[in-house]
Amino acid sequence: MKVAVCDYRAGNIRSVEIALRRLGAELTDDVAGADLAVLPGVGSARSAMHELHAQGLDIALRDRVSAEKAVLGICLGLQLAVDWSEEDGGVDGLGLLPGRAVRVQGDRVPRIGWAEVDGAAYYFAHSYSVETPSATAWSEGLVAEARHGSFLGVQFHPEKSGAAGARYLDAVLRQVRERLLSRA
Repeated sequence: MKVAVCDYRAGNIRSVEIALRRLGAELTDDVAGADLAVLPGVGSARSAMHELHAQGLDIALRDRVSAEKAVLGICLGLQLAVDWSEEDGGVDGLGLLPGRAVRVQGDRVPRIGWAEVDGAAYYFAHSYSVETPSATAWSEGLVAEARHGSFLGVQFHPEKSGAAGARYLDAVLRQVRERLLSRA
């Protein structure tokens, strides 16, 4: 399976690539032609959106979702996928997922550490979280996973979540493979 990890000069690109290679993915730079495009993320919304736009990755990702091709957003990648983020004074997102990103409220900001999602522990590191009607899993009251069309986003870092994260990524790759086979 060919997977393109979007490199917008920020984030956890290498750790995501290593995790995907371990699962047998063939990495490619072809975001449009890949079986799966991954939008990883660590950083700020404004600079990330600026670089996505400068490289044309914003259009490539929107085109993928319009064509029902799989996109996985990780952490900031999930936050960038919504319509708008309040980070950096307000930033328009990619519009791949309805909703907005808002600053995490509570005693732990940034929220860093391990937390449970559907019976498994995953590693989180974030100061913003998404509010979306497309949420499919939560952690400590915050959206941990959301799906909309061919877009899947997670707030946690599966590439840094040990065996549970590897199982999660493997399940995503299997789902994409099955979807491709059903279309053939």
